[in-house]
Amino acid sequence: MDPVKLNKILSAMKAAGVPQLLISDPAVIYYLAGVSIQPGERMLVLVLRADGAHRFFINDLFHQTRDLGAPITYYNDTQDGVALVARTLVPGETVAVDKNWPARFLLRLQELHSGKCVNSSSIVDGVRAIKTADEQEKMRVASRLNDQVMDRIIQALPANHTETELADLLLQYYLDAGCSGYSFEPITAFAANAADPHHVTDNSRGKRGDCVVLDIGGRKDDYCSDMTRTVFLGEVSDRQREIYEIVKEANLRGIAAAKPGARMCDVDKAARDYITEKGFGKYFTHRTGHSIGLEVHEAGDVSAVNEAVIHPGQCFSVEPGIYIPEEGIGVRIEDLVLITEDGCEVLNHYPKDLTIVPFE
Repeated sequence: MDPVKLNKILSAMKAAGVPQLLISDPAVIYYLAGVSIQPGERMLVLVLRADGAHRFFINDLFHQTRDLGAPITYYNDTQDGVALVARTLVPGETVAVDKNWPARFLLRLQELHSGKCVNSSSIVDGVRAIKTADEQEKMRVASRLNDQVMDRIIQALPANHTETELADLLLQYYLDAGCSGYSFEPITAFAANAADPHHVTDNSRGKRGDCVVLDIGGRKDDYCSDMTRTVFLGEVSDRQREIYEIVKEANLRGIAAAKPGARMCDVDKAARDYITEKGFGKYFTHRTGHSIGLEVHEAGDVSAVNEAVIHPGQCFSVEPGIYIPEEGIGVRIEDLVLITEDGCEVLNHYPKDLTIVPFE
């Protein structure tokens, strides 16, 4: 296991008064041990203990060929894996369990363990939120490649592909760029579809005058990128231009508010208040952003209810939007920001000036 990351989690456990902690999330196990195990319905657990008696519990189907930094107990499909875990816990002591552990395992542990079970996610998520220097550089690289892919997909728009065809092109572009694939299913949406913030790609084609929302991201060295740009096919109406410029300014205001000592809700407020001031508040229907790293959506969103203070090393999106289905208009502009000691570094460099793509 990575000793720096492990010690940070152990320190956070101590501060929280938690002597033992179960990790079941494959992303967190990868974060600590650098091994990707996707157990499906089978139990996967890493037990961390304040006294250093750490141990993995892994099904026989997933035998490891290298040292993971802690002993491994393998179990088969006929054994009670949770009972094996319970025997390694200190009886009567509190155990923290992460939020993703299925209830069928947690309920069994509660039957067997005499101590209290609490949620461990705030401990682990708090450590993961502050990206190491190595993680930060991987995030930069992933976003640089995403800039390149965004440029290629916008250049492909004049060919009048369907939304689904554009998504297929995107996958090839990410592979060409050296990514392992998408970091999430992309949104490629024309006209009224663009007015649905989470539109599911279909076989629609664009027409002259449409807005096009392109929400895309790739995965490079296991780290995610995410960016949204909105462009227009052939021409842009005064109404579309007005909405676009409002969203762009909201994006810039949100980015300006993203700095150490501010709160996540302050970033949301900076973007949302401007859109509301311009009369479109009811058309901004989602939070302003989400944290990102090994997973495209990590704990810690940019919303009106998240009063968490921002710290250097955090990385999250700033993505205000305006969606008016009855007018067939949807505009979203999204960038990732990496918090620095005195502000933030914007990881996306693809231009945000209003773009009209040649289209007949």
